[in-house]
Amino acid sequence: MTQPDHKPQRKPDPPHGPEPRHGPEPGAAAAVAAGPLSATRRTRHRRLRAQGRTERAELFAVLRAGFIAHLGVLDDGAPMVVPTVYGFDEQHLYVHGSVASKSLAADDSLACVTVTLVDGLVLARSVFEHAINYRSAMIYARPRAVTDPQEKLAGLRCVSEHLAPGQWDYARRPNRKELAATRLLALTLDEASVKIRSGPPDDGDSPDAALGRWAGELPLQARWQQPLPDPALPAGLPVPAHIQAMAGRDSGPPPGQ
Repeated sequence: MTQPDHKPQRKPDPPHGPEPRHGPEPGAAAAVAAGPLSATRRTRHRRLRAQGRTERAELFAVLRAGFIAHLGVLDDGAPMVVPTVYGFDEQHLYVHGSVASKSLAADDSLACVTVTLVDGLVLARSVFEHAINYRSAMIYARPRAVTDPQEKLAGLRCVSEHLAPGQWDYARRPNRKELAATRLLALTLDEASVKIRSGPPDDGDSPDAALGRWAGELPLQARWQQPLPDPALPAGLPVPAHIQAMAGRDSGPPPGQ
């Protein structure tokens, strides 16, 4: 006769995983986002100081407008720069990927993350004076691997909601197996630098102005297109409202917003 199995049964994963903890209250978030940026040896503006920004609000404006970052780390002493999506809150920037990824090793080495938005070409009268209108943020930090399940979910939610607001609540959330296969790094925003260039060429009052050559700006703005359904979807399944709302919109806030 087979003996009953008295081993404790593992509870199934909840369909959406545990709820992440809530972040700071809006008033506290505004207080953290206010104030000056750090002025360290690495972040102090030395060249083109007029393009430098000193307020934390400028950092958050760049982070809100972008969605691709470049993570620079050392791998066995050699530099490695990896493009990645990101999310952020008032104190951290989050990047994620496979636990097998070398770029996410989090070995206590200093890392550098950059986020850059190209707003247009600056076409001058001389090749030397050509430039780019851009917004750029550079963050230095020692990445910390997030292991607390609640903090990990909260960080992953930051990434998801930064890219497609509303998708975290619409899609199935990560289960325990998926969370175990995912590494999330948190990088503090304590040491950061921001530079922004906007406006026309700088040679309007130079001798080259007499050349009679056209000069000016060629603006660039990315925009979300109409959603394309997966061919495997059943017929008649509508596009979620939060995704359809993105169609036709600029992919990020324009400069100054």
